[in-house]
Order: sequence, then C-alpha cells, then structure tokens
Amino acid sequence: MPDPSGFDAAHPPTTHIVATVNGRKVARTVPIHYRVIDFVREELKLTGNKEGCGAGECGTCSMFVDGTLIKSCLAPVQKIHGRTVETVDDLDADQGMTVIQRAFHKCGASQCGYCIPGMVMAATSTLRKRPRASLDEIKEGLGGNICRCTGYQKILDAVAMARDVLNGTRPETDLEEAATDSFIGSRTRRLDAPAKVTGAIKYAADLWMPNMLHMQVLRSPHPHARIQRLDVGEARAMPGVECVLTCDDVPGVDNFGVFIEDQPIMARGMVRYVGEGIAAVVAETADIAREAVKRIRVTYDLLPGVFDPFEAMKEGAPQLHDFAPGNICKHTRIRKGDVEAGLGEADLVVQETYRTSALEHAYLEPEAGLAYLEPDGCVTVMSPSQNITHHRHMLARILGRPINKVRMIMSTVGGGFGGKEDMLYQGMLALAAIRTRRPVRYVFTREESIAASAKRHPFSIDYTMGLRRGGLIVATRMIMVSDGGAYAMSTPGVMNKSAILGPGPYAIPNVWVDAIGVYTNNTPSGAFRAFGAFQSEFATESHLDLCAERLGMDPAQLRRLNLMQDGATTHTRQPLDRVAATACLDAALAAARWDPGVPHREARGEPARIDLGGPGTRAPCTLGLGTMATDKETT
Repeated sequence: MPDPSGFDAAHPPTTHIVATVNGRKVARTVPIHYRVIDFVREELKLTGNKEGCGAGECGTCSMFVDGTLIKSCLAPVQKIHGRTVETVDDLDADQGMTVIQRAFHKCGASQCGYCIPGMVMAATSTLRKRPRASLDEIKEGLGGNICRCTGYQKILDAVAMARDVLNGTRPETDLEEAATDSFIGSRTRRLDAPAKVTGAIKYAADLWMPNMLHMQVLRSPHPHARIQRLDVGEARAMPGVECVLTCDDVPGVDNFGVFIEDQPIMARGMVRYVGEGIAAVVAETADIAREAVKRIRVTYDLLPGVFDPFEAMKEGAPQLHDFAPGNICKHTRIRKGDVEAGLGEADLVVQETYRTSALEHAYLEPEAGLAYLEPDGCVTVMSPSQNITHHRHMLARILGRPINKVRMIMSTVGGGFGGKEDMLYQGMLALAAIRTRRPVRYVFTREESIAASAKRHPFSIDYTMGLRRGGLIVATRMIMVSDGGAYAMSTPGVMNKSAILGPGPYAIPNVWVDAIGVYTNNTPSGAFRAFGAFQSEFATESHLDLCAERLGMDPAQLRRLNLMQDGATTHTRQPLDRVAATACLDAALAAARWDPGVPHREARGEPARIDLGGPGTRAPCTLGLGTMATDKETT
C-alpha cells in the first residue's frame, strides 16, 4: 500500500546543499526532509553534537550558523545553504582544546558527557557576546541547555573560569592540573573528559560502519491484547528492506529477565503494555525502515487491562502471566518480634499512607546500539548497557549460541541512572545482524524511549509506628505495594532492597515489613537510583518528622534516640560491629547549624528558625536574567 502522501522512502526527494562546515566547503545532495543535525551527523559523520530530544529542548545539538547559536534539530537543512556552520568537532580549529573546553576539563564539569558539547557551544556563544559576563548572564546563556548529571554548579564554575582566563584576570596556568604526590584525597581530572568536552568520544548513536543497515520497531498501541494475525508481507517486499523480524525468528529460549525470565524479545502472541515491541524492520535507511513499519498489519483481540496494583491483586482481575497468581511478581516479608503487642504497648501510634509516582530517568542519551558479526561468526552488540555481563549471558540463551560466540561492548553511557540496566532492544539488534550478516544500528527517538523504557517503581506505603512518650520507637509496620508493570525486570530486587532498608538505621524491637511488587498493564518498572530504598526511606523519614511533631520533639533528637549503636543487630538479623550513624547525624547537624526544636514551630507561635540562609548555605534557585529584567520593567 503506497504512502498516500506520495512520499517514497526508497527514493525521497532531495536537495543540494553547499555550505562551509568547520572551515571546509562541502557539497552534498541529501533528502529534502533532513534537518541541520541530520546533515552534520549522518551525511558528514561529524558526531560531536548530539540529538537528545529532537524538539529543541535539551540543547545537545547546539551549533553555530553564521556565528549564531541555533538548535540544529529544529532547523531544516536548507537553512544552511550558502552559509557557514561551526560544530563542536572543530571548535578548537585543530589546536587541541579551547580555553572553555580546558576549563570544563579542569572543573570536572563533564560526567556522562552527553550534554557537554552543547554546553560548550552555548558557553562559547555567551562569552563571545559578553566577554565579561556576570554569573546571571552565564546562567541565562546556558538556559537553553539541559544537564541530567552534574547539578550545573561545576558547569557554571567552568564558564566563569574560562571568562576570567580569556579576560586576563586569571592566569592560564589555572587551567592546568595541580601537582600532587597522591591521587588519594586529591582533586584529579577525569581521563575521559577531553574526549567529552571536544565531542570526540563516541556514544552508541555516533557509531557507524560501512554497509550498515538501520532498524525500526513496530510497537503496540494497546496495553493488553492478543495478537490474532501479524502480516509482515508488504513490509518485507518493500524495496530497501533487508528483513523483518518477529518472535518466530528467535532461535533459542525467548524469555529473559534480570530475576524472572518472563519477557520475550518481541511480543509472542500477546502484548501487555503500550510500547511493547512486536516486529523489527531492518532496511538500507532509517526512512525506509520507518515506512516499512507502517506497512505491517496487525489484528488484535483487545483484552481488559489492569492498571492499579491493588485492583490487579483482586480475585477475578485480568492475569498477565500464568505463573503469577494474583499478579504477584514478588512479595518480600520481614518479621521481627511481635508488632501487634508492641503497638498495644505504645503511648502514641501514628498511621499514614505515603505514595510515590513512576518517574522517567530522562537520561539525555536515548537508547541506541550497533550490532555486527565478527569474521569468526561471533555476534557483537555495542550499546550503553549498564549490565553487560548479564546481558551477554541472556543473549547467548536467546540466540542459542555458545557464550564465546556472543560479545557485548559497553559503549559510552550518556546517562543511565539504572535505566539502561534492563535489557530491552539488544536481542533484536543481535538477531538482525545474524540474519543480514551486515552491521545494524538502532536509535530510539525521545518519544520511543519514554514509551518503551522502564520507569522508577511507584509505591503506596501504609505506615504504622508506635512510640513511647519519650520518643523511643517500639514497633513499626510497613505494607508497601508497588506497580511493577507488565514484566518483572528489576522488580524482585527493588522489593528486596526497599524492604531491607525501609525501617532505616533505627533499633526497633518489633518490625513488620511487606514489600509487594505487582504485575499491571503499565510500562514496566525497573532499576532507578537507590533501587527501591528511595521510596521506602522517604516514607520512614517523613513518618519520623510526623511523629516528632505529634510528640513535640526535635526531629533530630528523635532520630538520635533511636539510631543503632555499635554492636546492634539489624531487623534482618545482621550483627554490626561499628555503627557511624550517630556521628554522621551530628556532623550533618553541625554543618547545617541546626536550630533544635519542634517542627513547624512558627505555626505554634514559637520563634522562627535561625539556621536558614546563613553563611555557607547555598542560595535558593532564582529566576533567569531575562525574567528578572522583565520583572523590573513591570515594577
């Protein structure tokens, strides 16, 4: 069925572009729908500038056109015809690193590094226009660029340092690494930082091989449905398509998972969440692959879905997996002492329910990968996998190959935070390389990344705590229910950790913890920083503040009274020789100049706190320079 718009992906209309890029004149004929970022990255193979969002929001694609900073993902390629383009790849004019790049290296401003080329371009633009820019002007200049890792402080420090060196108010020697007799206890520079600040380091989407093919994936629009018919005939027949893969092409065991092997490479007879992969198209260009995906015909038998974990556990609810009655993926229990007796003896019992939401990792690098066959038949997958050894073992089973014929290479990770720990697309890439015997690359769009990748587990925590009048905790009961989504991924581990760390570092004689991970037809939940401890500890610490208020106690004193001490045994029966919790709390209170007293003291008519806004306290976030100027004009 031809595209009703008349677009022919195999022979798209083209435009001829002549431009000067990084001082060199280039002339290319490219598809008419190319953007500037496509021209620079795909046609010229200048991969220093990245594409993070494709919507002009993140700034990773920032580059100069005739000296003006632009978001190249928003600019049609025709905009650079006859003009001069400057990318981060040659910002130093082959001299090594610019002063700004050296300052980024010196200040440790790059972590994952994916945002840094765009940050460097924005900083360069700012200092070109305002050589003596104030801190507010620097913030304003970088306002169109997002960083997910650093917290921005080191980036601001780097731009300020570069400004002062360029102005001669600071010696250039400040950019050099300080001499030290030992790396231990010293501030040392990252070895990979020069490649990150110059854009030279390669992330998965930057990888390219001769004769390379491109992959796109058909994903489910339904949260729960039986696949009655899957017709890929028209897609396979399309010129430029090398192959179309489905679950029938998996030669080995088509089940994988970190803890529970419950997930197929592509949907096998059933889809369980919106965004689940159904078929993969491999073609000569990404445009052809995208067009072929549209020509795959799927007939669905829609099934009732379940989207709330409490509803999913009820009798008669739709069952996602036959092996998990009641849709229970993992139930972790901890029991110590007699909680009911402890609550009965308490002077105060406080009960509250806490909820956390699902969260997107929002790493700036969307998922991507490149797979190819070695001359000896070993299949190699390069991707930003945070768990490559486990992925390799899973791939060997899926592909039905000995482990020595499967190789995983961890490409530079442009932000992960746990979100790239669970395997998602690597199996499709490996199958595609084996089937076509050619290199195959797959790059997610931001929309695809959000739809298909795992999120932080949302929790509902019913918390009951019993305390003596003096503040001693005598019993704790935590019942935690979490939405694990359609597949287990890291849910069992997250339940374990949330349960183990939930009661916190407190000596409590009676403890009851249930951590229940539940299958639903939502996007799968997976690994995310703190791995479940964030959710349960948030509830515990919030609950202690509430208990302190009810008791009329200083919340810090309530914690000190209950912290484990040397020789304590945890609620999981682990003996502790030495416990530094009290020393840690005291150091934090001293550094914060803690003003002891009950919470919400002003509401009680008591004097306000005196420990806020003093020396050494970081100022709160302020509005940008442009907004402040507008406010002044208004007032």
